[in-house]
Amino acid sequence: MQGLWDGAFWRQAQPLFVGCFRPEGSDHRPLTFCKLFYNEQNIFGIFRVEDQYVRGIHTRFQSDVWKDSCVEFFVQTKNSEGYFNFEFNCVGALLASYVTNSERVEGRLKQSASLTPDDDRQIRRFASLPFVVEPEITKPVVWTLEFSIPLIVLEKYVGQIGTLKEKIWHANFYKCGNETSHPHWASWAPLSTRNFHDPASFGQIEFCQ
Repeated sequence: MQGLWDGAFWRQAQPLFVGCFRPEGSDHRPLTFCKLFYNEQNIFGIFRVEDQYVRGIHTRFQSDVWKDSCVEFFVQTKNSEGYFNFEFNCVGALLASYVTNSERVEGRLKQSASLTPDDDRQIRRFASLPFVVEPEITKPVVWTLEFSIPLIVLEKYVGQIGTLKEKIWHANFYKCGNETSHPHWASWAPLSTRNFHDPASFGQIEFCQ
């Protein structure tokens, strides 16, 4: 895992464009793309961001990575009650949970289970930027974030998944930077409000041959 967007592993994968920006954001609209791949044990992904005003100060598992320059993969497995949010900042820190009720109560999700430190150890990632980005990078920069999520981690929360080939799941992909100097919120499938935790807005992904 080296974060090589155009490397041999990723060369044949078709990119998704994370280009539906919310009007509440600034005029900074970073070009963001994601590729996915899978085998019988893992889901692999890589984001590529042509960015500016980049910040990454949260380094602990389950810290507020969405405040930094951040990319996110939300996914609902077939026939599952809830969905997973995998949120990675530009330096590779992860916030992740399994959400079964996305209503908000005093600003918090009504029902969710945070992934565990053991889950975190199994979810591999590679960030092309240093461990901490502070002060903010104000010049244009391209960064990548590559990850792999073992299916056994998902199965802890949703039960046996089985073969992925030809299955259709629901997902969305996001780019944000809430506490950068130029906040922004973008998605792959469009959102009706500025709310990433909206499974009704997820698009379909199919596991092709």
